[in-house]
Amino acid sequence: MSGVGPVEPGEGTHAWDTVEPAPPLLPGTPRERLRSLYARHRRAALASATAVALVACGSYLFATRPHDPPPPEAPNPSQAVSITYLGPEGTPAGAPSRSFSFAVKVTAQDGPTITVVRISQPYASLSLTSVPRPPFRTKPGFGHKIVVTMHVTECANVPSNAALPFLDVTLRNTRAIEDHSFILGERYAHDLSGALQVACSNDSRSSPKR
Repeated sequence: MSGVGPVEPGEGTHAWDTVEPAPPLLPGTPRERLRSLYARHRRAALASATAVALVACGSYLFATRPHDPPPPEAPNPSQAVSITYLGPEGTPAGAPSRSFSFAVKVTAQDGPTITVVRISQPYASLSLTSVPRPPFRTKPGFGHKIVVTMHVTECANVPSNAALPFLDVTLRNTRAIEDHSFILGERYAHDLSGALQVACSNDSRSSPKR
């Protein structure tokens, strides 16, 4: 019995092996997972980038827009206050002997309210009180009359001629607190020298001539 079987390839007639294409990326590979993750979150990423751009743009506009200049700083209190000598005053009732009084006007310029914390004088042989008593506040633009009473505690050390007397005043405002010496002028020096001579003389008068 004869039949036709499969033809055996002859020598040198084998077909060349063909290169198989690379298999497609499986859904489980890292690259495919990255692509899938970006596709799912692309809208969120775009929204975040847009928000960052808007914030940067708003910050730039805020930084470059014109700003109002800051308000001027308050002056030092001694630069905003003047003290003027007014003249002798009657010595208040109950004042000790060898006392005399005079008045000054304290005026604050424009600016914050100034507080007069303390009033004193440079002579160790004199004590000082005032009406009103410190601390008190001075409103800007208004003159405040202050009556100062001095009492001689030791005549031996009283200056015979107060050529350039002054008042030491402690002032405070929103900027600073400082001590300042105010020179009240020749009229005050003349009246003070006369009052000291009267207070320490054998005369029974306890206040300067009016």
